Amino acid sequence: MDDVFLTTEEVLEYLQVNLRTVYRLIKAGRLPAVRVGRQWRFRKADIDLWLEGQQTVVGGGRAGAGGTDSADAGTRSAGHTDSGPPRRPRVLVVDDEASIRDLLAKTLALAEYDVDASPDARSAIGRLRAGSYDLLITDLKMPGMDGLSLIRDAKQLAPTLPVVIITAYSTEASAIEAINLGVNGYLTKPFRITRILSVAAKALGE
Repeated sequence: MDDVFLTTEEVLEYLQVNLRTVYRLIKAGRLPAVRVGRQWRFRKADIDLWLEGQQTVVGGGRAGAGGTDSADAGTRSAGHTDSGPPRRPRVLVVDDEASIRDLLAKTLALAEYDVDASPDARSAIGRLRAGSYDLLITDLKMPGMDGLSLIRDAKQLAPTLPVVIITAYSTEASAIEAINLGVNGYLTKPFRITRILSVAAKALGE
Protein backbone atom coordinates (compact mmCIF):
# COMPACT_ATOMS: atom_id res chain seq x y z
CA MET A 1 0.00 0.00 0.00
CA ASP A 2 2.95 2.30 0.53
CA ASP A 3 4.36 1.48 -2.90
CA VAL A 4 3.71 4.85 -4.50
CA PHE A 5 6.37 5.41 -7.15
CA LEU A 6 7.36 8.81 -8.51
CA THR A 7 8.81 9.62 -11.92
CA THR A 8 11.98 11.69 -12.19
CA GLU A 9 9.89 14.76 -13.06
CA GLU A 10 7.72 14.23 -9.98
CA VAL A 11 10.82 13.87 -7.78
CA LEU A 12 12.21 17.15 -9.15
CA GLU A 13 8.96 18.83 -8.13
CA TYR A 14 8.78 17.01 -4.78
CA LEU A 15 12.34 17.80 -3.71
CA GLN A 16 12.56 21.19 -5.48
CA VAL A 17 16.00 20.39 -6.91
CA ASN A 18 17.27 20.15 -10.48
CA LEU A 19 17.92 17.07 -12.61
CA ARG A 20 21.70 17.16 -12.22
CA THR A 21 21.39 17.16 -8.42
CA VAL A 22 19.04 14.16 -8.54
CA TYR A 23 21.51 12.27 -10.77
CA ARG A 24 24.34 13.18 -8.39
CA LEU A 25 22.40 11.77 -5.46
CA ILE A 26 21.52 8.57 -7.35
CA LYS A 27 25.13 8.07 -8.48
CA ALA A 28 26.43 8.59 -4.95
CA GLY A 29 23.97 5.97 -3.68
CA ARG A 30 22.26 8.59 -1.51
CA LEU A 31 18.83 8.70 -3.12
CA PRO A 32 16.96 5.37 -3.37
CA ALA A 33 15.93 4.70 -6.99
CA VAL A 34 15.19 1.77 -9.28
CA ARG A 35 15.79 1.57 -13.00
CA VAL A 36 12.71 0.74 -15.08
CA GLY A 37 13.74 0.42 -18.72
CA ARG A 38 15.52 3.67 -19.56
CA GLN A 39 13.94 5.65 -16.74
CA TRP A 40 14.29 5.97 -12.99
CA ARG A 41 11.46 5.35 -10.54
CA PHE A 42 11.50 6.46 -6.92
CA ARG A 43 9.42 4.95 -4.12
CA LYS A 44 7.96 7.91 -2.22
CA ALA A 45 8.22 6.13 1.14
CA ASP A 46 11.96 5.59 0.52
CA ILE A 47 12.47 9.27 -0.34
CA ASP A 48 10.63 10.40 2.79
CA LEU A 49 12.70 7.98 4.90
CA TRP A 50 15.92 9.25 3.28
CA LEU A 51 14.95 12.87 3.95
CA GLU A 52 14.18 12.11 7.59
CA GLY A 53 17.50 10.32 7.97
CA GLN A 54 19.43 13.21 6.44
CA GLN A 55 17.69 15.73 8.69
CA THR A 56 18.97 13.69 11.64
CA VAL A 57 22.50 13.30 10.26
CA VAL A 58 22.86 16.85 8.99
CA GLY A 59 20.75 18.88 11.37
CA GLY A 60 20.75 16.90 14.56
CA GLY A 61 23.39 17.62 17.12
CA ARG A 62 27.12 17.92 16.74
CA ALA A 63 28.75 16.03 13.92
CA GLY A 64 32.26 16.76 15.15
CA ALA A 65 33.92 18.36 18.11
CA GLY A 66 36.52 20.38 16.23
CA GLY A 67 35.46 23.20 13.85
CA THR A 68 37.19 23.38 10.50
CA ASP A 69 39.27 20.20 10.68
CA SER A 70 36.32 17.93 11.49
CA ALA A 71 34.22 19.44 8.72
CA ASP A 72 37.02 18.99 6.21
CA ALA A 73 37.77 15.44 7.28
CA GLY A 74 34.14 14.40 6.98
CA THR A 75 33.58 15.85 3.54
CA ARG A 76 36.95 14.77 2.18
CA SER A 77 36.35 11.14 3.09
CA ALA A 78 32.86 11.28 1.58
CA GLY A 79 34.09 13.07 -1.49
CA HIS A 80 36.92 10.79 -2.51
CA THR A 81 35.17 7.42 -2.60
CA ASP A 82 34.36 7.59 -6.30
CA SER A 83 37.24 7.06 -8.69
CA GLY A 84 36.21 7.70 -12.28
CA PRO A 85 34.03 10.78 -12.85
CA PRO A 86 35.08 14.31 -13.85
CA ARG A 87 36.18 16.81 -11.24
CA ARG A 88 33.46 17.69 -8.79
CA PRO A 89 32.63 21.33 -8.05
CA ARG A 90 34.74 22.73 -5.18
CA VAL A 91 32.79 24.68 -2.58
CA LEU A 92 34.13 26.85 0.25
CA VAL A 93 31.76 27.25 3.22
CA VAL A 94 32.48 30.08 5.66
CA ASP A 95 30.65 30.50 8.98
CA ASP A 96 31.81 31.17 12.53
CA GLU A 97 29.30 28.63 13.90
CA ALA A 98 30.74 25.10 13.75
CA SER A 99 27.26 23.52 13.63
CA ILE A 100 26.30 25.58 10.57
CA ARG A 101 29.59 24.83 8.80
CA ASP A 102 29.16 21.15 9.48
CA LEU A 103 25.52 21.09 8.38
CA LEU A 104 26.28 22.77 5.05
CA ALA A 105 29.43 20.76 4.40
CA LYS A 106 27.73 17.41 5.04
CA THR A 107 24.67 18.33 2.98
CA LEU A 108 26.80 19.37 -0.02
CA ALA A 109 28.95 16.25 0.35
CA LEU A 110 25.76 14.18 0.02
CA ALA A 111 25.46 15.50 -3.53
CA GLU A 112 29.12 14.83 -4.36
CA TYR A 113 30.49 18.36 -3.98
CA ASP A 114 34.09 18.69 -2.79
CA VAL A 115 33.79 20.92 0.28
CA ASP A 116 36.20 22.92 2.43
CA ALA A 117 35.08 24.88 5.49
CA SER A 118 36.53 27.95 7.21
CA PRO A 119 35.53 29.42 10.58
CA ASP A 120 36.21 33.05 9.61
CA ALA A 121 36.71 35.35 6.66
CA ARG A 122 40.47 35.71 7.02
CA SER A 123 41.18 31.98 6.86
CA ALA A 124 38.75 31.79 3.93
CA ILE A 125 40.77 34.40 2.04
CA GLY A 126 43.85 32.24 2.64
CA ARG A 127 42.09 29.25 1.09
CA LEU A 128 40.91 31.32 -1.88
CA ARG A 129 44.47 32.50 -2.50
CA ALA A 130 45.84 28.96 -2.22
CA GLY A 131 43.46 27.28 -4.65
CA SER A 132 40.51 27.77 -6.95
CA TYR A 133 36.88 27.22 -5.97
CA ASP A 134 33.69 26.96 -7.98
CA LEU A 135 31.39 28.39 -5.29
CA LEU A 136 31.69 30.44 -2.10
CA ILE A 137 28.98 30.14 0.57
CA THR A 138 29.44 32.63 3.39
CA ASP A 139 27.62 33.99 6.41
CA LEU A 140 27.12 37.75 6.40
CA LYS A 141 27.37 38.30 10.16
CA MET A 142 30.74 37.14 11.51
CA PRO A 143 33.05 38.64 14.15
CA GLY A 144 36.03 40.54 12.80
CA MET A 145 35.90 40.61 9.02
CA ASP A 146 32.28 40.23 7.94
CA GLY A 147 30.80 38.38 4.98
CA LEU A 148 30.43 41.43 2.75
CA SER A 149 34.13 42.25 3.18
CA LEU A 150 34.98 38.65 2.36
CA ILE A 151 32.87 38.79 -0.80
CA ARG A 152 34.61 41.99 -1.93
CA ASP A 153 38.05 40.42 -1.44
CA ALA A 154 36.96 37.14 -3.05
CA LYS A 155 35.68 38.99 -6.11
CA GLN A 156 39.05 40.73 -6.47
CA LEU A 157 40.79 37.34 -6.44
CA ALA A 158 38.22 35.60 -8.68
CA PRO A 159 35.77 38.04 -10.30
CA THR A 160 33.50 35.32 -11.73
CA LEU A 161 33.29 33.23 -8.52
CA PRO A 162 29.61 32.53 -7.72
CA VAL A 163 28.63 33.50 -4.17
CA VAL A 164 25.75 32.41 -1.92
CA ILE A 165 25.13 34.29 1.32
CA ILE A 166 23.88 32.83 4.62
CA THR A 167 21.73 34.93 6.90
CA ALA A 168 19.36 34.38 9.80
CA TYR A 169 17.52 37.52 8.78
CA SER A 170 17.74 39.92 5.89
CA THR A 171 18.13 43.66 6.19
CA GLU A 172 17.43 45.82 3.20
CA ALA A 173 20.87 47.45 3.34
CA SER A 174 22.85 44.20 3.44
CA ALA A 175 20.64 42.62 0.77
CA ILE A 176 21.14 45.56 -1.60
CA GLU A 177 24.90 45.60 -0.98
CA ALA A 178 25.12 41.84 -1.54
CA ILE A 179 23.23 42.17 -4.84
CA ASN A 180 25.58 44.96 -5.90
CA LEU A 181 28.50 42.65 -5.19
CA GLY A 182 27.08 40.06 -7.58
CA VAL A 183 25.68 37.48 -5.14
CA ASN A 184 24.09 34.50 -6.90
CA GLY A 185 21.74 33.28 -4.17
CA TYR A 186 20.96 33.22 -0.47
CA LEU A 187 20.16 30.76 2.31
CA THR A 188 18.12 31.75 5.33
CA LYS A 189 18.30 29.85 8.62
CA PRO A 190 16.99 27.31 9.47
CA PHE A 191 18.10 25.35 6.37
CA ARG A 192 16.32 22.60 4.48
CA ILE A 193 18.46 20.00 2.71
CA THR A 194 16.68 20.41 -0.59
CA ARG A 195 16.98 24.21 -0.41
CA ILE A 196 20.75 24.01 0.16
CA LEU A 197 21.22 21.69 -2.83
CA SER A 198 18.90 23.73 -5.03
CA VAL A 199 20.59 27.07 -4.27
CA ALA A 200 24.09 25.62 -4.76
CA ALA A 201 23.17 24.04 -8.09
CA LYS A 202 21.52 27.22 -9.34
CA ALA A 203 24.51 29.37 -8.34
CA LEU A 204 26.78 26.99 -10.25
CA GLY A 205 24.57 27.27 -13.33
CA GLU A 206 23.54 23.62 -13.22
